[in-house]
Amino acid sequence: MKRTEVEKALAMMSVVRQCGLLELSRSTFYYQPMGEAAYNLGLMRLIDEQFTRRPFYGVPRMTACFSAFTENMALGL
Repeated sequence: MKRTEVEKALAMMSVVRQCGLLELSRSTFYYQPMGEAAYNLGLMRLIDEQFTRRPFYGVPRMTACFSAFTENMALGL
């Protein structure tokens, strides 16, 4: 990965110059990815569990299953 090749502490070359030589934009170098929200992680876990139990469910059936589930969550049931 190009980002790991840039050294901030290197006194001989600035970060701008190093990024330019690597053809890496500085915004990419300074970008800090955010973690996934707890709500999304919970939904992904539920989808994984459902798919593990019923791998024969297709997209329409999985969508219907989780649409009903999220409606019940929104209603507090």
